[in-house]
Amino acid sequence: MKENVRVSIWGFGAMGSGIAKVLLEKKGVDIVGVCDVHPEKVGKSIFEILGVERKGRTDIKVTKDIHEALGNSHICIIATNSFTKDVFEKLKLVAEHKINIICTAEEMAYPQAQEPELAKKIDEFAKANGISILGTGINPGLMMDLLAVCLTGCMTDVESVLCRRVNSLSPFGPAVMEEQGIGISVEEFEKRKKDGTLAGHVGFAESVNMIADALGWKLEKFEQQMAPIVTNVDRKSPYGFAKAGTLAGINMTAQGYVDGEMKIDMYHPQQIEPEMEGTKTGDYIVLKGTPNVNMAIQPEVDGGIGTIAMCVNMIPHVINAKPGLRTMLDLPVPRAIMGDFRDYIED
Repeated sequence: MKENVRVSIWGFGAMGSGIAKVLLEKKGVDIVGVCDVHPEKVGKSIFEILGVERKGRTDIKVTKDIHEALGNSHICIIATNSFTKDVFEKLKLVAEHKINIICTAEEMAYPQAQEPELAKKIDEFAKANGISILGTGINPGLMMDLLAVCLTGCMTDVESVLCRRVNSLSPFGPAVMEEQGIGISVEEFEKRKKDGTLAGHVGFAESVNMIADALGWKLEKFEQQMAPIVTNVDRKSPYGFAKAGTLAGINMTAQGYVDGEMKIDMYHPQQIEPEMEGTKTGDYIVLKGTPNVNMAIQPEVDGGIGTIAMCVNMIPHVINAKPGLRTMLDLPVPRAIMGDFRDYIED
């Protein structure tokens, strides 16, 4: 029988800890190390932090030393930053240990969209070390890009792509709360929007470029906009709080132009606790062409669980992939792994 798949995790926040909790329920996979710098986590058992029983498994304590956490893992899941430039050195360090990588950084879903030079370097050091690197998550990674691309497979002609995701930010951690400006005033929103320090949704450029490249469209222009979602009531999520009159989230929109026409349209309002003011969540894809395709999922696919699942379910595919920087377009379609992880690993 093949050895268990060994996984290390860099970043033990909302996503990293959630990934660990799911992996502990899976067969044929072991967590061999966890790295985080939070003083309340360092030195503690992951089982204590997660509130789950060890059940005879080797105890793993959180360390701030990534070299110690990596150990002899087959793959490392990096769940820290959102931007390629911020996670670049982490990717390089892990790659030099000849360990495959899955990264939750939104820009890493298609880094060639905004960071082509860094993407080239990542591809180079991944190949040099014989490992594969994938950026993925619920969005970008699936709901507003790969899923739309898959649906075009039943079409002979595509005229336009509309992706609309109305979702809750409540499952996400402090980094996303900061990116989305949760709890700031409208004045602060306008200031940070103007000086470029408010990220909003990270990933539109990546999703639009992924769709265009998949369909063979040459993208001529990309645009995106953001507007505040102001709450009329106090809203509280596990990692965020918005007092009435402040931002509960941001409405992001974006467009991709091909041959002078808008071919790709994105609509993505995100907020904490949307139901408190009657907003119903959902995922929608509208493809115009031959034939027309309309997809609706209500309520939304949970963003927290969805991101965790995508990272867990892509583990074997990244290990099996040929070395280099990979995207969701390169790998087998994601699917829930309900069996033994070892059965998915190629010899």
